[in-house]
Amino acid sequence: MSAGQRRLDIEEVGDITVATFTDKKILDEGNIQIIGNQLFSLVEEEGRGKIVLDFANVEYLSSAALGKLITMDKKVKSAKGKLRLCSVRPDIYEVFAITKLNKLFDMRETREQALEGL
Repeated sequence: MSAGQRRLDIEEVGDITVATFTDKKILDEGNIQIIGNQLFSLVEEEGRGKIVLDFANVEYLSSAALGKLITMDKKVKSAKGKLRLCSVRPDIYEVFAITKLNKLFDMRETREQALEGL
């Protein structure tokens, strides 16, 4: 995958995969498709079991992006893995709260908290 197509920075912290979103605004349908494919391949192709999604850079998130996150959650759970979200800004957290997705996802304030005991 070319660097221009990468929408996530992936790093390993022990046996945990941390995926940091590189875009400030996750609104574009094409980018969301790429993000979804990158996320899903972590589980489906690479068999990663413990994944933290870091939203530190993200200022806007579309509902289509939320859809990808819900699918990702299902994929991780069906693979008996664990998914956590961290560093979600208050205004984005509000979207999760309104849609009750804050109950679906394991959300932590900081990356350190997300990594703890995963």
